[in-house]
Amino acid sequence: MRVHVAFTPAEHAEAPTGIVVDVLRATSTIAEALASGHERVLCCSEIGEAEALRVALGDGLLAGERKCLRIPGFDRGNSPSEFTTGSGETVILTTTNGTRALVAAAARCERVYAASLLNLGAVVAAARDAGDDVAVFCAGVKGEFAMDDAYVAGRLVEELGGDGTDAAAAALRLRASFASAEDGLGTSRSARNLRAAGLEEDIAWCARESVLDVVPRVDGSHGPAVVLRT
Repeated sequence: MRVHVAFTPAEHAEAPTGIVVDVLRATSTIAEALASGHERVLCCSEIGEAEALRVALGDGLLAGERKCLRIPGFDRGNSPSEFTTGSGETVILTTTNGTRALVAAAARCERVYAASLLNLGAVVAAARDAGDDVAVFCAGVKGEFAMDDAYVAGRLVEELGGDGTDAAAAALRLRASFASAEDGLGTSRSARNLRAAGLEEDIAWCARESVLDVVPRVDGSHGPAVVLRT
């Protein structure tokens, strides 16, 4: 198994298995929502797409953020702690970086998983079971490198093993430079943005490793959105 890491959305990478990381916070929120009983998460790139999708469906929770904050008129933001209970509802999610990365990966890969630290072990097991080459896609911050996503990419490389590219080796070295997950996430621009928005608690929440046994997978599309289920 060959493992590659794309540190920014602009980097071209293709593999049968794609793993998307936006640890602060979209992929953490998706994992939490599906683990807590929500039926599916529809990921949209744009606010208007999400709003139109709820009109078309006639129901669903509108969720998402811009500049870390809940979008005006939406039911939820993008904090995983907002999704700890569910009773089968559909979540329609749009975020600044992560949902765009999922839409892009779905166009490149045969299978796509959403990974965070919360569900790291489950995603690694699924990727190993698939047995194919893996591309890890870091969502980044507005197209730029993000330390938090790179840290999680390094943890994925570490657990997946296989034949890593130079980018995978770089992710592994970066991961090794931090004493803990909270350090790896907490030094990032994403974490600074969350602190400035009064959402510091999300950093510690997302730094917990392998506490959810759930593998969000892209399962087709619904209009402009990709559908994630377990």
